[in-house]
Amino acid sequence: MSTEEQHGPGRMRPWRRALRRAAGAGIAALLLTAGLATPLDPAPRPAAAAGDGERVLTAAVAQSVDSLNPFLATRLVSTSVLRLMYEYLTDYDPGDGHPVPGLATKWTPSADKLTWTYTIRTDATWSDGRRITAEDAAWTFRTMMTDEKAATANGSFVGNFRTVSAPDPATLVVELERPQATMTALDVPIVPKHVWEKVGDLGTFGNDKAFPVVGSGPYVLTGYRADSHVRLKANPRFWRGAPKFDELVFRYYKDGDAAVAALRKGEVSFVSGLTPAQAGALRGQDDIEVNDAPGRRFYALATNPGARAKDGTRFGDGHPSLLDRRVRQALFLAVDRETLVDRVFQGHAVEGAGYIPPRFGTYFWKPSAGQELGYDPDRAARLLDQAGYRRNADGRRVGKDGEPLSYRLLCHATDPNDKAVGQYLTEWWGDLGIGVELNCLDNVTDPWLAGTYDLAFDGWSVNPDPDFVLSIHTCGALPATKEDTGATDNFICDEQYDDLYARQLAEYDPAERAELVKRLQSRLYDLGYMNVMAYPNALEAYRTDQVAKLRTMPEDGGNIYGQDGYWSWWSAEPAGTGDGSDGAGSTGAVVGVAAGVVVLGAVLVLLALRRRSTADDRE
Repeated sequence: MSTEEQHGPGRMRPWRRALRRAAGAGIAALLLTAGLATPLDPAPRPAAAAGDGERVLTAAVAQSVDSLNPFLATRLVSTSVLRLMYEYLTDYDPGDGHPVPGLATKWTPSADKLTWTYTIRTDATWSDGRRITAEDAAWTFRTMMTDEKAATANGSFVGNFRTVSAPDPATLVVELERPQATMTALDVPIVPKHVWEKVGDLGTFGNDKAFPVVGSGPYVLTGYRADSHVRLKANPRFWRGAPKFDELVFRYYKDGDAAVAALRKGEVSFVSGLTPAQAGALRGQDDIEVNDAPGRRFYALATNPGARAKDGTRFGDGHPSLLDRRVRQALFLAVDRETLVDRVFQGHAVEGAGYIPPRFGTYFWKPSAGQELGYDPDRAARLLDQAGYRRNADGRRVGKDGEPLSYRLLCHATDPNDKAVGQYLTEWWGDLGIGVELNCLDNVTDPWLAGTYDLAFDGWSVNPDPDFVLSIHTCGALPATKEDTGATDNFICDEQYDDLYARQLAEYDPAERAELVKRLQSRLYDLGYMNVMAYPNALEAYRTDQVAKLRTMPEDGGNIYGQDGYWSWWSAEPAGTGDGSDGAGSTGAVVGVAAGVVVLGAVLVLLALRRRSTADDRE
């Protein structure tokens, strides 16, 4: 839930909108309160200190969760917390991202690949002591298949399921309608049936009132307060072994400089999402280590292609000119990616190209020389002329109706990159005669879901298996009606794209599937609805006097925050507890340790609506 963030598509029903607002306010409050005197956190204290000799790991986060209900949560911060609370059937290896056992110890497909049998481990229990069985997984999947609300976050994974059964406690059987290449990468938290079958309306259940929350992951949720903090305790029953930190606390800081100041004082152990200036200022300081690693997310500009629902209803008020591909391409031709990487990211990023970051070499794609929409203002001007938007006497681009061409650009008020890039776009597009209104908001979710924007900063975290971030641009991801919530990112619906998506999903041959995924990216690029401007590095810092070790992902030069799993948090080792070795065999050293905290920190920080951290998706 790559991400991750996360912006989002569709429009919510009143109950969904209220839920997200409450949840958003919740984590924000929860994080803010963490630094204040509250019943759950009497007073600020050193990050590694706790009562009764407990070892506490505190991470600064910059954004809020949308929900702690695994059926509803889509923001990176939320899905990251849920990865700590609930185990999946399979996990991603922290070294190279290949599938490894989670709740399932092995998986076997039938000859036609339409029936998958999973063996569920017998050594795993829920945090309340009950044994985890195949029926828990079967109930989770069947609920998503039959309850539209339960399919809000991860419905794409079960859309091709025909039946799900549990013939015995250690056997899960899934029958498919068609072959599905993601059967070893089902990013769905498995919930305890004996708890969740008692929940009434899954669409309004926040999973954040009764503590501790029963789970199966390395940590158990024990406290939450909106805009203040999230509190988790180590799960001694976790099948891989209990974490070495007794507690994780994610403390909210709306201001990045305040979070950095807290790191300097030792009030928090980790901070993610640093600006290059902040990272530079922290380098070389005693007891602070900065991690600068290739990221797993992209930073993009999304155009509103005309918000619509599956029933054909149009809604929102996106600028009609953006329905013309020539106009969309003209805007992208006026974006100087090299300048953005050099001046905004100060070299801590790679110029954008395809939809999947270069970190995932198997699926990474770049446009051909003749296909590329490189920086070319002159060509952009010609395309605008051809589209009927010519300059008037004042140098402004106007349409046939004589109205000046001007766009609303939606940005995140808490993201300094959005504001900086927005200023460049205002200048570059202004040179073309186009007006820009930069709308930087604390809450970009509502206008995004309602389709009341023209362009918006977008971004998702990509998983080792990229299916999810590809699925959010299919017609099937659109909301059923304008009152519903879909899984779509920004309302893209293209038959050719859908055909390629279906083909890659059904392709088991790795090389053939990779080629189809690249063709998908090529089609998305040509449509001109998404302009990937950069692949930012993960810039994060942690205190070496509080955390001795944890895993980065990948282990060789990987990131700390926003991992594809719980590795960094689970393996994090308190400083001064030994030689830094851990049962997991981690070699990530100090940088790895940051990964843990940062992961969750970024998790909350990257709130990007709909599993995006600022567009960071699913995780």
